[in-house]
Amino acid sequence: MKKVFLSTALLLALSLSFTSCRDTKKSDSVKEAMENVGDAMEDAADEVGEASEDAIEDASDAINEAADEVDNALKDAAEATEEAVNDASEAIEKKSEELIGE
Repeated sequence: MKKVFLSTALLLALSLSFTSCRDTKKSDSVKEAMENVGDAMEDAADEVGEASEDAIEDASDAINEAADEVDNALKDAAEATEEAVNDASEAIEKKSEELIGE
């Protein structure tokens, strides 16, 4: 009876030790998988942040370029208006001289 009891106890001890080793390996692999997922999420967040910064810089450059173009267009329009006013003024002076001279 002693041999049966000792054999059963030995088998239980061996089976528990193998089971606990497997559980440890699984928990280690789960921990590693969770760490890998965490690292991947951090990397993705960094990439999104960098892409956002690049997009903001591009948008800022485009806005500055558009502002420069508007400024140049306004200057050109002001010059054209000044020229038109000067031409009209000269035409009025000529016409008035013609009328007064008659």
